[in-house]
Amino acid sequence: MTESMRLRIDLAYDGGDFYGWAKQPTLRTVQGEIEVAMHRILRVPADDSPEAQAEPLRLTVAGRTDTGVHASHQVCHVDISDHVLARAVGHMDVPPTVALTRRLQRILPDDIRIHSIAPAPCGFDARFSALERTYVYRIADRGSEIDPRLRGFVLHIDDDLDIAAMNAAAAMTIGLHDFGSFATPNPGGTTIREVKTAYWRRIPVRPLVADGDTMGERYRTPSVESGLLCFTIVADAFARNMVRSLVGGCVQVGCGKRSLDWFAGKMATPLREGSTGPIAPQGLTLEHIAYPADDQLAARAEAIRAKRTL
Repeated sequence: MTESMRLRIDLAYDGGDFYGWAKQPTLRTVQGEIEVAMHRILRVPADDSPEAQAEPLRLTVAGRTDTGVHASHQVCHVDISDHVLARAVGHMDVPPTVALTRRLQRILPDDIRIHSIAPAPCGFDARFSALERTYVYRIADRGSEIDPRLRGFVLHIDDDLDIAAMNAAAAMTIGLHDFGSFATPNPGGTTIREVKTAYWRRIPVRPLVADGDTMGERYRTPSVESGLLCFTIVADAFARNMVRSLVGGCVQVGCGKRSLDWFAGKMATPLREGSTGPIAPQGLTLEHIAYPADDQLAARAEAIRAKRTL
């Protein structure tokens, strides 16, 4: 009998040139790029042959990101046979997981980086074992100093945004709600999610070098995110387009186009319509995935598979 294991893969990517995470036949996606690279490294055919069907090398991800959305910390898993994983070693005198990490880092495109690959604990499921996910949306509004180098992951809005009003809207999202006004359910799923925290904050303007007083004015270069307006949201899970649509709603409130009563009405009546569509994707980054202790992974996965209700 062939021995196999589950690998946990931690990674990051610039989503600007990807049509999201999920593999699609004719489009460039993060999952597609990684799976093609793994088949090449491990010499597994990517066709309908018996070997390919026995060793599919399919990635399961913690959270599928949409077209143009980034990840500084994404997690996925793959089930793989020991003898196939061993093919990654070649001439290297390192464990197979280290060899696979190095080879993937070498051949993957520059907009994907593998942080680590390790055997997953018993019961681990990248998607269903996750406790919470953290997203950050970054905006440069009229009150920010616009840095053109950041255009790939910061949205520029030519308005003065009312942070207090946006935080009042964000506070309405905390707790267990049906986010049907701001999200699309997966087939057979719901838009019920539990938001643990959500808030807007202006990043303080601070110098890159702390001791500028002694080094001179020429060293008072600002940190790269100084002055940006950032929305941080943490939830047990997110439905499709949920974060970007919530950001879009908050921004409409922040620039005075919509009222807090309108936002409250959208939260109270989960009905999707044109005024709650998603904002542009480039400002959004998946920042963190949290998991429970190893001995709680399987129980968490089992519990989260249940269809939720209010």
